[in-house]
Amino acid sequence: MARILTLSEAIAELVADGDAIALEGFTHLIPVAAGHEIIRQGKRDLTLCRMTPDIVYDQLIGAGCARKLVFSWGGNPGVGSLHRFRDAVQHSWPRPLEIEEHSHAGMANRYAAGASGLPFAILRGYTGTDLPAQTDSIKTVTCPFTGEVLAAVPALNPDVGVVHAQQADREGNVQMWGITGVQKETVLASKRSLVTVEEIVDELTPRPGAVVLPTWAVTAVAEVPGGAHPSYAQGYSERDNAHYQRWDAISRDRAEFESWLSREGLADRSAR
Repeated sequence: MARILTLSEAIAELVADGDAIALEGFTHLIPVAAGHEIIRQGKRDLTLCRMTPDIVYDQLIGAGCARKLVFSWGGNPGVGSLHRFRDAVQHSWPRPLEIEEHSHAGMANRYAAGASGLPFAILRGYTGTDLPAQTDSIKTVTCPFTGEVLAAVPALNPDVGVVHAQQADREGNVQMWGITGVQKETVLASKRSLVTVEEIVDELTPRPGAVVLPTWAVTAVAEVPGGAHPSYAQGYSERDNAHYQRWDAISRDRAEFESWLSREGLADRSAR
């Protein structure tokens, strides 16, 4: 049964130094506030997993929280590069960053295998790329029925999966709607899970096409209005495009980034 906690309580209890964590969201419902709380609490040596790491992962990397990034695409959507990510890879600032790169399909299948309790997933993918030569977690298997050679990737089971949703009820059942990515699979694949929500309601109103995460599948729920900003939560907020544009200038310069950490109240406990 999911417990209702504050965001600071949930991060302190669920996320430990050295954990593999996944903050998943696709276009909207990105758990940005949870990422900021991880920075604020000074978590370290994390393996960050995400299909599409964007600016919140840039911030986590720049704050020195990450040891490794497992991903399939990384960028400031609609703007350009992630400069703190680039600085960590190219210049080891603020610390070296190991990377493990997959395709979108590979990452999605890894989450699905983890959610299904399977040791690995198979897919038609990676053909014509050099990723198998660069990534130890991509292998090939031969289909015992057809002889076809397929790609195989290990299940992804993060220590902690974090997603954002629109609503939860007081029993900890969660409902999200709109564009969804692998949020459901992330929660089911993870050893512990946190769902931040726009609001806690007395009763969930069924919605066509909504994803419902039952309370027994979730470790903790935290009410965090606006917790996806600058991404959006359909029915609650709009995407803050200007924020993504401002981040490009902030992230290009180390001193400006550190000034941003101070302005946002994230610097005191993120000292490297």
